[in-house]
Amino acid sequence: MSDLFSLNRAARLVGATRADLQKKIQSGEMFSFDGKVAIAELLLCYPDAQLEDTAEFKRVTQIKERAFGKRVFERALPDAEVLAARITELSKTLAHSQAQLEQFNALLERLWDKFGEMEGQCHGEARTKMEGLKCWIKQEVAAAMEPGFSNPLAIKDGILSVMTAQVTLLPSQQDFLVEGRDTLLEAAMRAGLSLNYGCSGGNCGLCKGRVVSGQVKKTRHHDFTLSETEKEQGIILMCSNTAVSDITLEASVTGGVQDIPFQQIAATVKAKAMLTAEVMLLHLQTPRSQRLRFLAGQKVSLRVGHSFTAELPIASCPCDDRNLLFHVRRQTGNLFSDYVFERLKTGEVVEVEGPQGEFILHEKSGRPLYFLAFDGGFAPIKSLVEHAMSLEVETIHLHWIASAPEQLYLPNVGRAWGDALDDFHYSEHTTGFDLRVSNAKREAQLLHHLQEMAGTDPAMTLGDVYLAGPEAAIGVAEKFFLSRGMPKTRVFVEAVR
Repeated sequence: MSDLFSLNRAARLVGATRADLQKKIQSGEMFSFDGKVAIAELLLCYPDAQLEDTAEFKRVTQIKERAFGKRVFERALPDAEVLAARITELSKTLAHSQAQLEQFNALLERLWDKFGEMEGQCHGEARTKMEGLKCWIKQEVAAAMEPGFSNPLAIKDGILSVMTAQVTLLPSQQDFLVEGRDTLLEAAMRAGLSLNYGCSGGNCGLCKGRVVSGQVKKTRHHDFTLSETEKEQGIILMCSNTAVSDITLEASVTGGVQDIPFQQIAATVKAKAMLTAEVMLLHLQTPRSQRLRFLAGQKVSLRVGHSFTAELPIASCPCDDRNLLFHVRRQTGNLFSDYVFERLKTGEVVEVEGPQGEFILHEKSGRPLYFLAFDGGFAPIKSLVEHAMSLEVETIHLHWIASAPEQLYLPNVGRAWGDALDDFHYSEHTTGFDLRVSNAKREAQLLHHLQEMAGTDPAMTLGDVYLAGPEAAIGVAEKFFLSRGMPKTRVFVEAVR
């Protein structure tokens, strides 16, 4: 077992976030080696780390006590064969350590025999020194063989090795953990990484990756046929394989919207729910064999009935590409809105086309993130925030600015994020006028609101700002931030009707 951990693995072991560790490295509190940290460094910075603090230990305990139902119990554990393989690997490590211990004991016996020979050849002061040396070695060996300090992080890493496997991607050098029965593709998406893929059902072959080192296991049947040459090269389909051991995988990560193909999918209505009298949550589900690949913050065109269409932002995270959420606003007289509110039924087919748009998260920025959602602009902002959380972004500020209190149609979501995360800050604002309609007086009032927000948080202009909502409102907000010296490369806008 290595004494060097990736930041993802180290964060899990000490119960911190990746961002916490990066802060300590940047401040000089912790040293890193090629992007990894040593177990000794972790113990110095987190001396109170206890075995019982680890999520893996708690989860194993919950499973043992059958605190969850059967489905959750089965989901939390890896596949039986994968679990057996990981335990076998740990057993090999233990056997190797035991063999080394036996060799060490045999070496000690030969050392004592050698000392015996040397003592017979020594006289006087030399013999006294030899006896003192033997006594010192015996004491040191006895101390080394004592159980002594039990390293909690080594124990945690043993549990983590059974419950998860680490994947390191080439050439990007990003890494993520594979948990439970997730495939490589599913685990990467949960970690906020967008690998190249198509159907995610084993039909298209677009999610090919090459296993450079480590062991994988096929967990799902796939119809796509790999050539013998590809198999010999270690090529696999990421949607149909999981990691048995820690692996290094050669696979490309999406660089931007240009890497996402245009798709046409016949989804079905999974559920409809009224959030307020004027806003509906529409839940669409794609076929298992044709999921929507998109980036957080993008939008799609929906077609219902015969030809009623609308372009709507996706209000869910790409990590669940089969379940798509939309916030549909009631617009009397609008054919699409009328059909969705009055006639659309569960199980009905909705045509999805897209994705479109470049309102996406700029992941490599490293700056604090400020999200400003104006009325229905909360939909794409929600997608971006969920993606940012999956990436464990250090600091997130979310401001929901509404025309009236009823426009805050999902306030509990932001509050829950704020309660659950230390560096997540959520606040609500109401202007008292329709943000969709602009005039000189309303523009002045909105500027006053923005000035108050910036006044309470002067660091806002040092971060990246994402604005989404009615065109009139985001136009004012964009001008406000640019007037305060922020470059356009750090102010991102998306108009939402």
